[in-house]
Amino acid sequence: MPTRSFKHELVGVFGFPVAENPTQAMMEAAFADLGLFWRYLSVEVQPHDLADAVRGARAMGWRGFNCTMPHKVAVIPFLDRLNPAAATIGAVNCVVIQNGDLIGDNTDGKGFLESVAAVRPPAGREVVILGAGGAARAIAVELALAGARRITIVNRSHRSAHELAYLVGTQTPAQVELAPWSGAIPIPASTDFVVNATSIGLYPHHDQTPPIDLDTLKPHMIVCDVIPNPPRTLLIQQAEQRGCTTLDGLGMLVNQGVIGLHLWSGLSPRPEIMRQALEDVFAQTSS
Repeated sequence: MPTRSFKHELVGVFGFPVAENPTQAMMEAAFADLGLFWRYLSVEVQPHDLADAVRGARAMGWRGFNCTMPHKVAVIPFLDRLNPAAATIGAVNCVVIQNGDLIGDNTDGKGFLESVAAVRPPAGREVVILGAGGAARAIAVELALAGARRITIVNRSHRSAHELAYLVGTQTPAQVELAPWSGAIPIPASTDFVVNATSIGLYPHHDQTPPIDLDTLKPHMIVCDVIPNPPRTLLIQQAEQRGCTTLDGLGMLVNQGVIGLHLWSGLSPRPEIMRQALEDVFAQTSS
């Protein structure tokens, strides 16, 4: 008879593509620190295979999984229920499997909010958000609920932008505006936070940057990028050159990972361990 269990508890992330996603590095560092015999798998799932992947996770007894682009909205019909945050936002990035039930939650916005609030409280502030996908929806709602005064949404798809504007306008007290995505996007001088919630600049396209009029970035602004790979995106570098305070995507990734691991295990990992694991990975990559 074996004297120990060789069965791993499984969690992971479903995305397409997923090779650029560094979550595994920080999660498995947290597992080791907590003494958990768990594995975090990065699984590439094409959109037409998402339903099968979700059924597979349930069948194999996974503890849960993350969803990244393009599955944050598409996964909802395959779940049993949503927690209030995910229901309000209309997007899911974290699924918990309990007694065979799949419960959708959203930790993106909370993770982002923790990063922002540590630098400048969002209450009464003005925000420009680039994008209207799952991450943008979570960030916009959480910032608005935290007291942001005005949120301007810039997105190529008018339908998605209007849907997000309606969501924020009906579910929060914030003022909402839409701005056209054409040419170099000017950032109003009254803006406090500029948030890139698109995939522009994500590896392997790290030489790309959202089409912002860089001359309109001012030193009082905080420029945030949700992209974790590379951490220092071209947008972050350009904003720093203009005197802006910047927040990279690692902070949001770590914070939402802490929340997600707690939802799956009931334990509270140390964020500094997770952040260090990510920094170590990227230091090796750049050397």
